[in-house]
Amino acid sequence: MKFETMILRGLFVACVLVCGLILTAMVTSKTAPLRLAANASIASLLTSPSSSCVLPIVDDMICVRGSI
Repeated sequence: MKFETMILRGLFVACVLVCGLILTAMVTSKTAPLRLAANASIASLLTSPSSSCVLPIVDDMICVRGSI
């Protein structure tokens, strides 16, 4: 077996391993909104609106916030 072939096969195995680890991390991780929704009640979610607009400011755009 040639040296180049062994290097390419090793690189392929390493790339597949890294891609598999990244995919596993993406599938098994929970994002912050999911954790918040799982552990908080509806009342606490509705009574704590964000303090600032998360949209980027563009010309005449208005950030609409719901009030309860």
